[in-house]
Amino acid sequence: MDDSYDRVARRYAEEIGDELPDKPVDRALYGLFAELVGIGATVGDVGCGPGHIARYLADLGLRPTGVDASPGMIGVARERYPGLSFTVGTFAELPVADGEWAGAVAPYSIIHLDSDGRRAGFVELHRAIAAGGWLLVAFHISMGEHAPGDSLHFAQWWGEDVDLTFHFLDPAVVAAEMVAAGFVVMVRTDREPWPDAEEPSRRGCLLARRA
Repeated sequence: MDDSYDRVARRYAEEIGDELPDKPVDRALYGLFAELVGIGATVGDVGCGPGHIARYLADLGLRPTGVDASPGMIGVARERYPGLSFTVGTFAELPVADGEWAGAVAPYSIIHLDSDGRRAGFVELHRAIAAGGWLLVAFHISMGEHAPGDSLHFAQWWGEDVDLTFHFLDPAVVAAEMVAAGFVVMVRTDREPWPDAEEPSRRGCLLARRA
């Protein structure tokens, strides 16, 4: 991804950073996650972007740390939510001690990882999440002519030169990768794009517990 997200960080925040009020299903899933980890729990938001999901988790009574590979995104998140914790990090190397998090969310961030990257990322999340903790992962399943297993490359985004590949993922494949890393998948949801609120892709979400 090089510095692609650095280039679009502010525009991303403008376009997507206030999306949750229009997404009742996503809010419900984050609420379920908060209930399971418990009020006051320390959690991770991996691929946090401009920080809006971390802010929502904080509003639900959690103590989130936002992690993103893009320093530009982390800078925007710190500006928008100065009272919260944000740090640069990747799925392959999370800046957290073993078992430090009671849970983690990965909102549409595994879509940039290939199969090897996802498997390594789930192993690292297993290390970071305490035994019995929870992981909530959201991703795109398909869109138009793009089926699960396909990818879509962007060379331009909002007028900026980028090098980004988005993967459409089969929920069964992602679930198997999570199980192989030591998670037990407890809930799977597939949904259609929410009207007038987001890009027209079918979306999947998996809620898993660290065995």
